Amino acid sequence: MTASTSPSARRPSAGVGRVLVVVYAILALAATGRSFYQIVSKFDEAPVAYALSALAAVVYIVATVALVAPGETWRRVALGTIGFELVGVLVVGTMSLVVPEFFGHPSVWSWFGSGYLFIPLVLPVLGLLYLSRGGRTAVPVATAGSGRA
Repeated sequence: MTASTSPSARRPSAGVGRVLVVVYAILALAATGRSFYQIVSKFDEAPVAYALSALAAVVYIVATVALVAPGETWRRVALGTIGFELVGVLVVGTMSLVVPEFFGHPSVWSWFGSGYLFIPLVLPVLGLLYLSRGGRTAVPVATAGSGRA
């Protein structure tokens, strides 16, 4: 019979992969809540910062889904999303130090994520290392009824 991917092989491996997914999910919830509140209640005070917080929320949501979803396409989405996140944290972090008046208020990525214990700075580095070292690779196994394990 044809090979397929077992459900256990589709998920991030135990340990680092699971921790990454949990942390991305927590940041997705935190950034979504923060940006929703900021945009609804005081968007006119700092539209750039609050739009960046919303962008960070979308990035964290997509990264979480991409780390869990099976297949090479989702692995590439994870690489692209997490790479974009790292560039965003570095650019926004640098700009928030050099021209803080541009933002008005802090965003999730301001000051390299200091408001989130610098997790937004460290997380994409760990995510890219995890993916580059073969994390999230699916291992083909025999389908049920083929007589092979």
